[in-house]
Amino acid sequence: MTTLFISDLHLDETRPDITRAFFDFLQNKAMQAKALYILGDFFESWVGDDDSSDFITSVKSELKALTGHGVLLYFMHGNRDFLVGDAFCAEVGAKPLADPTVISLSGEQTLLMHGDSLCTDDQEYMQFRKMARDPAWQKDALGKPLEERRAIAKHLRMVSGEANSNKAEDIMDVNTTAVIAALKEHACTRLIHGHTHRPYRHQLTINDQSAERIVLGDWDHAVWYLSDENNDLSLKSSPL
Repeated sequence: MTTLFISDLHLDETRPDITRAFFDFLQNKAMQAKALYILGDFFESWVGDDDSSDFITSVKSELKALTGHGVLLYFMHGNRDFLVGDAFCAEVGAKPLADPTVISLSGEQTLLMHGDSLCTDDQEYMQFRKMARDPAWQKDALGKPLEERRAIAKHLRMVSGEANSNKAEDIMDVNTTAVIAALKEHACTRLIHGHTHRPYRHQLTINDQSAERIVLGDWDHAVWYLSDENNDLSLKSSPL
């Protein structure tokens, strides 16, 4: 059976076209799969598992339908939805994935990451990432009233957009040295990640051994996913 990998949908109630495309993907592609891996930035933002807006409720309902059908669902945090908690995963039937996680895929040790931790040239972001992943910071953030959290999330998205518009493109891409170090540390010859919105299959050589870095695409203009069907890996896209 097929195993699917997606990331960087950035689901948000202001982009119903992406939400509709995702629901269609679930009902017509993922429902036939063995497993679906979501590798971060599934949501544009996440202010806490207690958010029960109509939009969030509809996404949960579709995910519950998928897992209720017997499809395995795995969820990894991204830099946008790092506050997704165990309650959300339990409600939709997803298994939380640590970043990084190693799995066996088509008989090859494969490293799964969101990808933001590999962008080590972006020192400003790396400092924010360290702060935002701190349990004490997260506890304080989640302790604020829901409406205040929504306002903070909106502000952070605006600040992030302005900051990224002034950064060089190469700074926001992964650092090759960090990629090689991660593959060596986890004894893997394949890396699958998202975050950079630059879908491609990069061939590498590590210690005279062939390796590969597969970058998942974002869903801003197209539906991107990686499919492993009968040990045949394919990076695919279709119009949004």
